[in-house]
Amino acid sequence: MIADMSPPGILSSGNPSGSPALAKRSLGQNFLIDPNISRKIVAALGIGPQDSVLEIGPGRGALSEWILKACPARYLAVEKDVALAMTLPRNHPGMSVVAADALRLDFRRLSALHRLKIVGNLPYNVASPLVWELCAGLKDFVRAVFMVQHEVAQRMAARPGSAEYGALTAFLGNSVQVDYLFKVGPMVFRPRPRVDSAVVRLTPLDGVPALQDPGELGRLIKHCFSHRRKQMRRTLRGQWSEDVEHLFEIHGYSPESRAEDLTPAFFRILANTLKKPGAS
Repeated sequence: MIADMSPPGILSSGNPSGSPALAKRSLGQNFLIDPNISRKIVAALGIGPQDSVLEIGPGRGALSEWILKACPARYLAVEKDVALAMTLPRNHPGMSVVAADALRLDFRRLSALHRLKIVGNLPYNVASPLVWELCAGLKDFVRAVFMVQHEVAQRMAARPGSAEYGALTAFLGNSVQVDYLFKVGPMVFRPRPRVDSAVVRLTPLDGVPALQDPGELGRLIKHCFSHRRKQMRRTLRGQWSEDVEHLFEIHGYSPESRAEDLTPAFFRILANTLKKPGAS
């Protein structure tokens, strides 16, 4: 999907009428119209002249002006709406646009981009799976800043033991630090969503090796949180052993602990232990 991130020739033309594109409910589009919020989002990305920038879902280009003013070495965008993708390069010379579904991108192929920073106003219906796939597939990026539904932002930045802590939190916590930056009300969008939004920043963790098997870790975390009210000894009934019980004890957990009590780092340790021969 992303073998060549230069703009295809078909995307060099624009909307002949020049009229603003209407939001498409099927794509979950809510266009950002407040330049101050756009500026704050891009400022949080901290773009430098050596950076490559990937924007996911640029829409009408609310962030594009501010990104281009920061003069990144390369500015790429992925937009699912073909009509918008065709218009963006004309209105914002200097950006390269690919008409594609970001959920179908192979994020691993972006690792070759120098000092990659990622930004996006993500549609509410795809934010969680997209950020999950990003952290599972991309091992080398400097920073990411996303606007998501406020509830999703709270889950992403939650701490173990809190009501918001869940599978998404535990998985992301093995790759990135999530910082909740600021809340955004519905009035800065057209059409207005029925809920609040928030901006979060993702920074890769220092000194933590990349996930060797993100799929295995993800499956374990999703299984545990699908039974979040059960004690872990019951959740892992088919894999529980003396070694697993000892692992819980040395990390300060009891067999009666629940998924919401466990830190992201412990889920990684648990996944590695369960993979070992004789662990299940």
